[in-house]
Amino acid sequence: MAKVELKGISKVYDGNTRAVDNANIVVEDKEFVVFVGPSGCGKSTTLRMVAGLEDITEGELYIDGELMNDVPPKDRNIAMVFQNYALYPHMTVYENMAFGLRIKKVPKDEINRRVHEAARILDIEKFLDRKPKALSGGQRQRVAVGRAIVRNPKVFLFDEPLSNLDAKLRVQMRAELSDLHLRLNATMIYVTHDQVEAMTMANKIVVMKDGKVQQTGSPLYLYNHPINKFVAGFIGSPPMNFLTVKVTEKDGSVVLDEGSFQVKPVQEHQSYLKKYAGKDIYFGIRPEDLNFTESSADENRMGVKITVVEPLGADIHLWLTTPTQPLVARTEPHHAFKVGDTAGFVPRMDKARYFDRETELSILAELDAAAEK
Repeated sequence: MAKVELKGISKVYDGNTRAVDNANIVVEDKEFVVFVGPSGCGKSTTLRMVAGLEDITEGELYIDGELMNDVPPKDRNIAMVFQNYALYPHMTVYENMAFGLRIKKVPKDEINRRVHEAARILDIEKFLDRKPKALSGGQRQRVAVGRAIVRNPKVFLFDEPLSNLDAKLRVQMRAELSDLHLRLNATMIYVTHDQVEAMTMANKIVVMKDGKVQQTGSPLYLYNHPINKFVAGFIGSPPMNFLTVKVTEKDGSVVLDEGSFQVKPVQEHQSYLKKYAGKDIYFGIRPEDLNFTESSADENRMGVKITVVEPLGADIHLWLTTPTQPLVARTEPHHAFKVGDTAGFVPRMDKARYFDRETELSILAELDAAAEK
């Protein structure tokens, strides 16, 4: 397998439209890296430049230490699985999987061995004589993956391969692709707009927005230490809550004033917030870090009104509102929450995040950088 390096990669279309702007990404050998972001962020364009399906406007692409900018796609030793599977409808599953090898004039015995081995790994041996129209979406997806496996590529590329599947099958296929990565010990780059896919599958996540890489890191590092408000809101489900609060000082400590309640940051965060005294900032707290309380005397209690109750079985999503700002809580279903009721929630302040109102960068960036080392 291989290491993939993108050094200052950009893609500029006619009219000076920058689809990708100065992307610096390293995919280590045998890593499973996921490019994630909203539609139009440049993640698929970046993947297609790695594949050679899009020309690179600026920068350099290296695979296994070799410059690939001008190397044709067929000579890059990569395999790509597309969103629509791109299977030949007139060919059987076996013929679809074998087609690329036949073009390369691989011996028939070797083709047969590779196809049957890939089919065994993906549990599609019984479908080898069928045509794609006789298969379900999940089975077609396995065939597309099998066609990539038989080529023994240096790098596997996946462009939103699960987006056409139903919710239950997507969960199953996420697990199967993660297992496949471990079994093949392969270098894989995977593109999705679904942050749950990114969190559950990746060794490393690359978050993109407006053609720029926002942050790169392990799933849990990005979840716990987002570099800016966008990453904080994109990673995690339901998304992080953001409340506008004023930084004030009380008895020598920083206190955040929302208007209808006040909360006190933990000691570790105090020094980073003092420089914002008198200013508004974004106070970020995840839904799962809001704890219901029945005591009106609890420190940092937030009094809110319940506007929507979403029971999900194992937990409940509560849509809440202060007098001026909405938020969501994720809690256990041990209480009879009712729409219209007023309830108290206490945020876990050790999990709180803070963002500059103008730049939207994390106020705790210096602390996070120390945590990364």
